[in-house]
Amino acid sequence: MTSRESGPAGIDVTVAHPARRYNYWLGGKDNYQADRDSGDAVAAVFPTIRIAAEENRRFLRRAVTYLVRQAGIRQFLDIGTGIPSAHNTHEVAQSIAPQSRVVYVDNDPIVLVHARALLTSSPEGMTSYLEADLRDPGTILGHPGLAQTLDLSRPVGLMLVAILHFLTDDDNPYDAVRKLTGALPAGSHLAISHATGDFIPARLSSGVDEVIRSENARTRMPFHFRDREEFGRFFDGLELVPPGIVPIVEWHNDAAPGQRPSVADTSGYGAVARIR
Repeated sequence: MTSRESGPAGIDVTVAHPARRYNYWLGGKDNYQADRDSGDAVAAVFPTIRIAAEENRRFLRRAVTYLVRQAGIRQFLDIGTGIPSAHNTHEVAQSIAPQSRVVYVDNDPIVLVHARALLTSSPEGMTSYLEADLRDPGTILGHPGLAQTLDLSRPVGLMLVAILHFLTDDDNPYDAVRKLTGALPAGSHLAISHATGDFIPARLSSGVDEVIRSENARTRMPFHFRDREEFGRFFDGLELVPPGIVPIVEWHNDAAPGQRPSVADTSGYGAVARIR
């Protein structure tokens, strides 16, 4: 094993991690052989997974742009940050409103190392990074680093992009989202993207199901599709922003339908809602 493959102290790079696998799909270099093997296994049965990863990043960029320009949001809580890539939340927000403040949250030490090194705020704004888990919203909301960066008496954009499908129903994801949105003032917004099996062609579905089972065991982090109804429950009691719940490639996308990837290629839902 090379020195690069040995990884930071305390990190088992022989076990694939979803954040590093996602980095591999996006063409990044912050991944290890186990992550690449896992990524290739998924791509073997779902060949457009890299397109899906790229479109998810584009959804994040469009959602943040909407929240800054149309909703007037200047504060963001981004949970499930992942390894920094192009068009991170603070980069998009601060390119429009330099005073924007962003708190990034992730439970992977490698992500936090990269985030602290690479995600530099504009002079007018601020970024901070918390090591915490979406399954424990109380720790996130009570973390002193959150209060040092965000004013929870003012509207916040809560970003849960490509993270909730790593929580099973046993993790109580709906309660976690409800606790987070319940702590935010009126005028705040919730943005979510989530993988779904609704659009996967029948000829691929059995292979996808099989690789999900095997990769769940390999990464030790379950992956869980949700259908449209299950996805919609995350927005109960909130006011959906038009066009509501749609495939990620259709949410506020100015590109003509013929110039976008297909719904089947991306297999994800996206939506943004206002907290009343």
